[in-house]
Amino acid sequence: MSQKTFEKIKEILDKNKVEYSIIKHKPVRTSEEAAKERGIDMKSGAKSMIIRSEGRFYNFVLSAAKKIEWKTIKEILKSKSAGLATPKEVLENVDCEIGSVPPFCNIYGLKVYCDPSLLENEKIDFNAGLLDVSINMKCEDWIKITKPEVVEFGK
Repeated sequence: MSQKTFEKIKEILDKNKVEYSIIKHKPVRTSEEAAKERGIDMKSGAKSMIIRSEGRFYNFVLSAAKKIEWKTIKEILKSKSAGLATPKEVLENVDCEIGSVPPFCNIYGLKVYCDPSLLENEKIDFNAGLLDVSINMKCEDWIKITKPEVVEFGK
């Protein structure tokens, strides 16, 4: 678990004077578990995935109610292969366990892609580097800070 990532995100949000709330809950590893613990609809959850393609890593973020369309991911990356990073690769690249990856991987130098499905929410919820802590914030504030490339890849 990455207290360091959590603190980095809080620091960025505070520096940008963003309103947010911290939700402490039982440790969760899936979007379904997270939505249940947070008491929210899955669609407002920001599912943050680390994708590996040809030796490079990217952060793809979509509504937790959606799944990744792999053919589209390959087209976006102009690659013949793309897949989920291994737990070890995730830890090495963003200092987080799978299930706790926040939609802020730009802080680790990764390009962030966002599916429009997430932007339908006024507020989003996500694990913030820890399996037992989530952050709730306005989607528009997240966009201003991360500046993701918005492209459809969810189904």
